[in-house]
Amino acid sequence: MSFDGTYRCPICRYGEISGLTLMDAFACNFCRHIFTANLPEQKVQVVDSVQPMSWRWTGQRWRVTTQADLDLTVIVWLIVVILVLVPAGGMWLAAYTFPPLPDSPGAWVPSVWISATLAVHSLIALWLLVEHYQVPFYVAARVRLQTWWSDRQAQSNR
Repeated sequence: MSFDGTYRCPICRYGEISGLTLMDAFACNFCRHIFTANLPEQKVQVVDSVQPMSWRWTGQRWRVTTQADLDLTVIVWLIVVILVLVPAGGMWLAAYTFPPLPDSPGAWVPSVWISATLAVHSLIALWLLVEHYQVPFYVAARVRLQTWWSDRQAQSNR
């Protein structure tokens, strides 16, 4: 690995990272992340992210060298569990404590409401986990969407 070469981006896996002029760093031409480089160890570390992620170049592909911060991971998973279970559990408890009359026309509402609450909160939790772990297809899709939106805004301003 050298500052003269270009390599596949370890985050988005779509763009290419190349050396920045007058700096000991790399930047991706797609997701715009900036990486510091440790050439003797063949490692790069992302510097514009909250998480300290780093990768080692094997000559053909990137290998993750750091594990996620355990304290932050535990907090994220705790938030996810609370976000999914507390609202749906509260809805279930209310429906169980005060059930509708069996023959009433709205007897189906609590079941649908609990299911919708569980589904929506699960989607929010999934988004939180994907953001935390920086899943490559999500990062690439987010960058593509931002690029498309900025191109659309530029065309509408003409």
